[in-house]
Amino acid sequence: MSKLKIFAIVFTAVIGLTSAANAATIILASDDFVGISFWLISMGTLAATAFFFLERGSVATNWKPSVTVAGLITGIAFVHYMYMKNIWIETGDMPIVYRYIDWIITMPLIMLEFYLLPAAVRKVSFNIFWRILAGSLVMVVGGFLGEMNYINTFLGFVIAMGGWIYILYEIYSGEIGTIVAKSGNKALVNSYSAMRIIVTIGWAIYPLGYVFGYLTGDVESNSINIVYNLVDFINKIAFGLIIYACAVSNTGSRARY
Repeated sequence: MSKLKIFAIVFTAVIGLTSAANAATIILASDDFVGISFWLISMGTLAATAFFFLERGSVATNWKPSVTVAGLITGIAFVHYMYMKNIWIETGDMPIVYRYIDWIITMPLIMLEFYLLPAAVRKVSFNIFWRILAGSLVMVVGGFLGEMNYINTFLGFVIAMGGWIYILYEIYSGEIGTIVAKSGNKALVNSYSAMRIIVTIGWAIYPLGYVFGYLTGDVESNSINIVYNLVDFINKIAFGLIIYACAVSNTGSRARY
């Protein structure tokens, strides 16, 4: 399929998904910095989604799944952000439940990338993905149950931290880290290292937001929303670009098994 046809499909899908969210005209105030941050990340994720789907045809077949998932991550985030943006502008509030809806979908997809990237150059057991998937679900569900007061708030935080720590263990010291280190593929090693840093530093905002935004209330919700919005330029868009760069670097070169 040509790039023009792919672009047409992506454009049509975007228009269809956002038409309902934009049924009424909503005015963004010039001093509404939270609303502005929602607009910025919405447009950023839209641009990234179009880019990944347009460019997936330029990478080798074994790298297409990684680039496709990168586009899905930013595409799902775009739809959520357009909806959350409108809620914020209309009400001046952003219930945390909407972010958990995004995280319960996108975080497992991000974990999938840690499997797909090394799987593009050698055989990798799918059990690796199931383990890190479980860690991401524990992290999100634990945080959700705590912040929604379904369980003790501190217990929810501990459960979420346990899931995150397990993910870090798997991607640093687990089987997948060893496979990447021994792959002999420099682009893969460098990209995997950058991806780990994002999950380590970029994802740290989630437990910090839980503590300072919910447990202690030391940080106002406006600041938390701005940080959550802007950090997704790293956690979702930059993450996907790292994957794309790895795919491009390996396209045309002989795969090593």
